[in-house]
Amino acid sequence: MGPCCIQDADLEQTGFSYTMSLIQGKYKMFILYALMAYGTVRFNQLKKYIRTISYKTLSATLKELEADGLIHREEYPQIPPKVEYSLTERGRSLIPILDAMCSWGNQNRLP
Repeated sequence: MGPCCIQDADLEQTGFSYTMSLIQGKYKMFILYALMAYGTVRFNQLKKYIRTISYKTLSATLKELEADGLIHREEYPQIPPKVEYSLTERGRSLIPILDAMCSWGNQNRLP
């Protein structure tokens, strides 16, 4: 049985906390959602889809998502360099969560 009150709970050890550690941040869910919607996407395309993100922040966030195994980075040896990003199987497993958040937002948006 669970703890008798919230102050006794170790929330840092929950699945919720782990999931949030992977997707928290201002732009991570936007990037994941864009990759879900558009499939394989190049860096500049992502920048266009997420207009308010800086190049530096986009680059850093993509590196974090790649390190967490949520996205795949494919670099092609050509001039100019071509880099594409896509969701990994692990990243695709978040699609139902992102879809549910989108549905909830559409249903509960205030006029």
